Amino acid sequence: FPLSTHHPHANIMMKLALFAALAGSAAAFAPSPVSQTKTALSADFSGEIGAQQPLGFFDPLGLMDNAEQAEFDRLRGVEIKHGRVSMLAVVGYLVTYAGVRFPGAEDIPSGFAAWGALAKTDAGIQVLAQMGLSFAIFEAANRDQWAWGVQKNLEGESPAEFPGDFRNGALDFGWDKMSDEMKTKKRAIELNNGRAAQMGILG
Repeated sequence: FPLSTHHPHANIMMKLALFAALAGSAAAFAPSPVSQTKTALSADFSGEIGAQQPLGFFDPLGLMDNAEQAEFDRLRGVEIKHGRVSMLAVVGYLVTYAGVRFPGAEDIPSGFAAWGALAKTDAGIQVLAQMGLSFAIFEAANRDQWAWGVQKNLEGESPAEFPGDFRNGALDFGWDKMSDEMKTKKRAIELNNGRAAQMGILG
């Protein structure tokens, strides 16, 4: 039955209904709790190794916006890998530019022009094939802590200290005897040299 607006209970019910409607409208425009949680849990990477002067933490593309530590570690591993390859490439470029050649490769030009020259001869094609096979082997070998075909870091058992630590119990070069400050310094030096090499080999 219809309620009279003059009845005190009717006025209370109308006010409650109006309050509920306003509360529902306000909730529609309220920030999502999930978004707030994600932002609150986003890691701060400004203190990571490599965030140093003069640029500090440099992320112009915003790849680390709302990113978690696992994504940062993945990209840091990619950066280290590309830096190491570029450092080798720069050394190879400088050596060949200085005129150093393997026997039989005296006519191969320096730099990127060597790719086209190698592709023109049967011996050069064999060299390219050997390089491709070597790259595949290096890619397979440079994985974090493999043991009997099992990648331990997927099981949370990796003894690697940081992304890019591929020692696997060998080639230590005294790393375990260094202080934490020296390890941090060495890692920062490698990052800077790798970044410079990437710009140098592409420039």
